[in-house]
Amino acid sequence: MALALKKSVVLPLSEERRRFQRVPVNLLGRYMLSDRREYPCQVVNMSPGGMALIAPVCGQVAERVIAYVDHVGRLEGVIARHLENGFAMTIAATSRKRDKLAAQLTWLANRHILGLPEDRRHGRITPRNPAGRLILANGINVACRVIDVSQSGAAVATDQRPEIGSPITIGRTSGRVVRHLEDGIAIEFTRLQHPDFLEDGVTGL
Repeated sequence: MALALKKSVVLPLSEERRRFQRVPVNLLGRYMLSDRREYPCQVVNMSPGGMALIAPVCGQVAERVIAYVDHVGRLEGVIARHLENGFAMTIAATSRKRDKLAAQLTWLANRHILGLPEDRRHGRITPRNPAGRLILANGINVACRVIDVSQSGAAVATDQRPEIGSPITIGRTSGRVVRHLEDGIAIEFTRLQHPDFLEDGVTGL
């Protein structure tokens, strides 16, 4: 006899609010609406049952959404309501997926409380060749100097001041701006980098 598959559960927004506490986050990602077009987004709060996104295109209430969020992965649900600059969506997930998401949100919340936007457990090095290039969210490509780099992020000397949280690429490595420095910016990479290829990833073109 075949085992019944666990069904993903979509909670009404009011029930999702009662059952799960929203955690303030600042995560970049992309989402796809029912027309299969993809758009960039920023998740500003999340719970195992739903999340709020800053998004350029809102879609329709009850429209299906698939989102890919940094540090979290693929999430699926429907648009629950429109916000001033985006929308809130429910998250369809099994109990096991919700438990995993709750653990990820706890880690993200603790990381924020501890003031570790760039995971300082990873040692930083000064690249032999500090010359690099930045690609800003608007597509502008500018020269910069890499002050130091680790598996999780980099400090860059530049006269550019992109907004905190905005996506950015340094060399061939994507990330986001997490802090303004006196002479530049701090970048958190989207994914941890292999230590053997750190310099090539940020200064190699």
